[in-house]
Amino acid sequence: MSEALKLAAEARDRAGKGASRAIRREGRVPAVIYGNNKEPVQVHVEAKALVKMLQTGHFLNSVVEVEVGGKSERTLPRDVQFHPVTDRPIHVDFLRLSKNATVTVAVPVRFTDEEESPGIKRGAVLNIVRHEVELICRADAIPDDLVASLKGLDVGESIHISAFTLPAGAKTVIDDRDFTVATIVAPSALRSTEDNEAATAEDAAA
Repeated sequence: MSEALKLAAEARDRAGKGASRAIRREGRVPAVIYGNNKEPVQVHVEAKALVKMLQTGHFLNSVVEVEVGGKSERTLPRDVQFHPVTDRPIHVDFLRLSKNATVTVAVPVRFTDEEESPGIKRGAVLNIVRHEVELICRADAIPDDLVASLKGLDVGESIHISAFTLPAGAKTVIDDRDFTVATIVAPSALRSTEDNEAATAEDAAA
């Protein structure tokens, strides 16, 4: 997993829509830190720093150390609200983490060795059924992604969750079956060719 991100924050004296709008005009984003049997803390963070973290693509799967008033809160981002028109972040929720916290996170999947897949070499395409997989794992062991190889896979074959290596102690939220994450699918042109070849073979055998 990635190293914990660090984000400076300042305490908010006032809550409410008016106060939040004023904070945003100053280039800041309102946020709240909650959980771990402590009172919620209203804060605001620099918009530019937050956007930079969001652009990493795994902000919601990263431990973020939010520094407020000289103290650091170890957190996991739980929700980011965006403006419906500008798509800029307008509010963030941070969940406090205990030392040995276990969390549920959605982790993206990634595939390697496409050049070693006979199906893809023949023109088939990778159809990803689940772009993310929900994991239950330790907060200090959240992977950036889950990786599986496509080596040796042909048209019609599937990649199941068992093909991915999970972090030690982690498990999927869906744990009652070896569910499908992706399939190797033939495009229409390839299917037509295969159908014609099958028909020709049947005619020859008749």
